[in-house]
Amino acid sequence: MLRNFKVLFVVFAVVILSVAAYAFAAANTVPATKAGDGTGAVSGYTITSIVYTLNATTPTTLDEVSFDLGAAATQVKAQLVSSGGTWYACTLDTGTVWQCDTTGLTVTSIDQLRVVAASN
Repeated sequence: MLRNFKVLFVVFAVVILSVAAYAFAAANTVPATKAGDGTGAVSGYTITSIVYTLNATTPTTLDEVSFDLGAAATQVKAQLVSSGGTWYACTLDTGTVWQCDTTGLTVTSIDQLRVVAASN
């Protein structure tokens, strides 16, 4: 009889713990969130009207490069030296024309015009 009482007590304790754990878990609240999946077209820009502005005093250095992206952008950077060259921040001039300050860049080191632009 005592053995049955011990088994009954253990079962009762397990049931009590299970109910308590369920009640605790049921009390949790999680705010509503959103998740999704989708696609969108990514297309490049067509760079036109490139203008290199030489330094007035030292014409072997470049002060600025400007160009027209042909479409709206919010972020633009340009690189003019391919092997680890500096990325220059660009600012919007008018419309879709951007200017990048390259003060001090020597003309002989320029071997590319690489533009990275984003419209988000």
